Amino acid sequence: MELLVHFSEKDGWQADLLHVHDWQAALCAVYLRTLYQPKSALTHVRSVLTIHNLGYQGLFPAEHFSVTGLPGQLFTPAALEFYGKLNLLKGGLVFADLLTTVSPTYSQEIQTPDYGCGLEGVLNGRKHVLHGIVNGIDAELWNPAKDPHLPTHYSLSDMSGKARCKKGLQRELKLRTEKGPLLGMIARLIGQKGIDLVIDVIPELMELDVQVAILGTGDVGYEQQVRELAERYPGRLAVRNVFDEGLAHRIEAGADMFLMPSRYEPCGLSQLYSLRYGTVPIVRKTGGLADTVVNYTPSTCMGSRATGFSFTDTTATSLLTCLLLALSIYRKKADWNRIVRAGMEQDLSWTRSAEIYLRLFWELVQEKGTQGN
Repeated sequence: MELLVHFSEKDGWQADLLHVHDWQAALCAVYLRTLYQPKSALTHVRSVLTIHNLGYQGLFPAEHFSVTGLPGQLFTPAALEFYGKLNLLKGGLVFADLLTTVSPTYSQEIQTPDYGCGLEGVLNGRKHVLHGIVNGIDAELWNPAKDPHLPTHYSLSDMSGKARCKKGLQRELKLRTEKGPLLGMIARLIGQKGIDLVIDVIPELMELDVQVAILGTGDVGYEQQVRELAERYPGRLAVRNVFDEGLAHRIEAGADMFLMPSRYEPCGLSQLYSLRYGTVPIVRKTGGLADTVVNYTPSTCMGSRATGFSFTDTTATSLLTCLLLALSIYRKKADWNRIVRAGMEQDLSWTRSAEIYLRLFWELVQEKGTQGN
């Protein structure tokens, strides 16, 4: 905030918008409308707060409120107080002029008790300024046609390289070089990501012509469970409990399907990478996963609209049922190739999302100008 004042008063530079993200910067929206409101240089500046994950709110003991420098009357349920604690994200939700989050479905979910993390009432009260905009990806960094992490490249016009990427991944992870489907999962190994559901279905998957590759770190208990399963099924299940950017790219390219059975997912990026790499996502229908993956049905497939498979209930049975359907369609090469192509043809870049942000920003600036007349 001090920088905005400095540039405005010293250098004559005038800001129109202050765009902040998550609880770490949410207080800026509060300061703008309280302590800094009298500053003439900032009177007309509008604020936008983007919520990337409502589960992280910046909760602190009540006695920390004095550190903010805000007047004591703001430590109330109508502002920053949250069940006796200081909630920084809540402050931003209350004071920002515009709220965005990272997918349309998530913007609706967080207005309900199941996903609102205790802030559903605040969000419901501000739903008229809440917008869900799906994230984009770096289409140059994530591009199978020139990805430097891959042993060979491929594209929609020539998919032969994907099969070679699969064989290379099998060799790298010491999996058998079999022709059956290879399922990949890259995630933090925590309950939110549904790793427990995957653990539960692994034994049944191992009875089928399936291989699984899991990359990620997280809960120590889950890490141990997947390592023990890998020891039980050598050559069929590979686990790497590390952060490895290159291997993540090679799993996206080498796998046939990508597992993402999240309990909640504000947007998700891995399913977008998967679509880009012709790796069919298997997802739970929630948040950004619901907005970016078109579920397979005979009609969506024939219409070249299906891009993956989704399920609703957060159970291992639902995941397994969805996987069995996907495995059956995998054997129907014409249908499978249609799904792969539909996914790879999607525009997943930031261009589309940026246009929406710019429109909202412009409307906010215009509103500022109207109010200033």
